[in-house]
Amino acid sequence: MHRRSLLKAGMGALAGGIPALGMAEPRAPVRVLCWSEGTAPTSIYPKDISGAVADALRAAGGFDLHTAGLADPDQGLSDEALAATDVLFWWGHQRHNQVHDDRVSAIAKRVRENGLGFVALHSSHFSKPFKSLMEDSCDLSGWGINDAPEQIAVKAPAHPIARGISDFQIAREEFYNEPFRVPAPDVVIFESTWRTGQRFRSGCVWKRGNGRVFYFRPGHEEFPTYFQPEVKAILVNAARWIGPRQVSIEIVKPD
Repeated sequence: MHRRSLLKAGMGALAGGIPALGMAEPRAPVRVLCWSEGTAPTSIYPKDISGAVADALRAAGGFDLHTAGLADPDQGLSDEALAATDVLFWWGHQRHNQVHDDRVSAIAKRVRENGLGFVALHSSHFSKPFKSLMEDSCDLSGWGINDAPEQIAVKAPAHPIARGISDFQIAREEFYNEPFRVPAPDVVIFESTWRTGQRFRSGCVWKRGNGRVFYFRPGHEEFPTYFQPEVKAILVNAARWIGPRQVSIEIVKPD
């Protein structure tokens, strides 16, 4: 097409409300709700774990972020809040049973029917929403804290959640041990080992209806795990990939 014709076509498209040739639609931010139960020590997580996760995503950019917890109206999980969410990060440990069953059903429905991305962190393997989506006991064979660092190996380096991540170590963390009683994951992205002999599938993805679930094991509240660069990069990758409106994943280089 002649240059003048291209210019006319572009002006006409703009006048008709259609983006001109060569002009990209602005990308809508991924809408993320970071939820935690409020039991993490403020000496380590002054904004709770929900705030630490939100801060990690905020630094990366491209997210519309909100935090919520048990103390909020509707436990921060109203139908309106869930409808305005693409990705839900969930951290719970001591108060699983305090989450209302109707909110659990609403979360599972939005994952299965509307493609809500659900990210379960650490002890959230035993949360009501995760167990509902897994339809299994989600039990572990053992757990505890020792002085052995956690070694995390990248088992699926081509997966978007692993982009930019190499094998790394967490100096101090709670260990879990297999078997982990969940349905076979679609992908095991990360595996953890400890020199004391424990082994655990620490990063797993499942498809559930129209949605996806990602379980990421590290994150005991007594340790500053969510401030570690590799962990923050994994959270960012997960938020960009797991929701119904996936965005292109640029390599996130841990600081």
